[in-house]
Amino acid sequence: MTDRAPAPARICPDCDGFASAAVTLGGRDKNGHLRTIPVYCKACHGLGTLPLRTRLNTAQWEVAA
Repeated sequence: MTDRAPAPARICPDCDGFASAAVTLGGRDKNGHLRTIPVYCKACHGLGTLPLRTRLNTAQWEVAA
C-alpha cells in the first residue's frame, strides 16, 4: 500500500501567500538604519496559508420554512 501525500495547503486569498511585510516609518535612526515595523496578514495571522476546509455535516442543519 502506498502512502498518501499530504493535502496541499491553500494559499491565503487576502495576502496571496505574502503574509508579512516590513513597513518603513519614515526617516532613519542615528546609525542610518531605516525604522521599520512588521505587518502581518489578519486573515492567516502571518502564515500565508489557510487550513483546508473541513466537510460540513449537513445532517444537523435545520431548514427554516
